[in-house]
Amino acid sequence: MLVNIHDAKTHFSKLINQALNGEDIVIAKGGKPLIRLTPYSKEPEFRHGGQFKGLIEVHDDFNDPLPEDILKLFHGE
Repeated sequence: MLVNIHDAKTHFSKLINQALNGEDIVIAKGGKPLIRLTPYSKEPEFRHGGQFKGLIEVHDDFNDPLPEDILKLFHGE
């Protein structure tokens, strides 16, 4: 829904409820979209590592160069 600034000020509470109910509200000036009214959502919590500790094994040769035949595949040969 595209709403001009004047109507947005007049019907702000109504627009907030519509946005909370999932409607896309865009506030415009002179028909040009400026702002999208969206519900606030809590920032995701910081993620901590270590969930896979003991479940993933990295082999000793992990950083060794790839075999020549596989390298050629990367270069389209």
